[in-house]
Amino acid sequence: MAPSSDVDLPRIERAVREILAAVGEDPQREGLLETPARVARMYAEMFSGLHDDPRQHLKKVFTEQYDEVVLVRDISFNSMCEHHLLPFIGKAHVAYLPDGKVLGLSKIARVVEVISHRPQVQERMTEQIANLLLEELNAKGVAVVLEASHSCMTIRGVRKPGSLCVTSAMKGLFRTNLSSRSEVMALIYGK
Repeated sequence: MAPSSDVDLPRIERAVREILAAVGEDPQREGLLETPARVARMYAEMFSGLHDDPRQHLKKVFTEQYDEVVLVRDISFNSMCEHHLLPFIGKAHVAYLPDGKVLGLSKIARVVEVISHRPQVQERMTEQIANLLLEELNAKGVAVVLEASHSCMTIRGVRKPGSLCVTSAMKGLFRTNLSSRSEVMALIYGK
C-alpha cells in the first residue's frame, strides 16, 4: 500500500527519532537508522482510513427482492487505540436486513477496513459501521458485533493477555424485534 500524500512522512520520521532519543536510544545506531522511515510508512498505512470515505464502497447496490439476514462473519481487522497508539486486533460480524437492495459482500469488509484504519475506540468503530450501513443501504436493520484484543490492555498496564472486548450495535429491526436480534446472534455465534 502506497502511503497517502496527505501524510507528512518526514514529520513522522523526525518525531520517531525524537522518541528514540527521549527513551535513551541512539537514533544513529545501525539497527535504528531506517526505523523512523519504517514507522512513518506504518502510520500512513494504519491511519489510511482518515483519508478515505467508506461511503464510496456502498454506492453500487443491486436490486434484489431478498428480505432475510445477510451476514458477513469473521471479518478480520486491526486498528489503533487512540488513547495509547497501540493496536487492537479482532474480527467483525456485520449483518443487515435488505429493503430491496443488496450490497456486494466484499464491500462490507472494505467498510470495516476503512473505518478501522483510523485512531479509534472499539465502541465508536462499532457504531460508525452500523450507522453508515443503516443510512447508506436504507436497510430494515443492521447488526454489528466486534470482538478484539487490545494491546493497550494485554502488553502494558493491567497486562491481561487473552482478554477480549466485545461491542455491539443493533439498529432498526435488530434493535426493536427480539426474534430478529436472536436470529442474527445465533448466526454469528452458531448457537
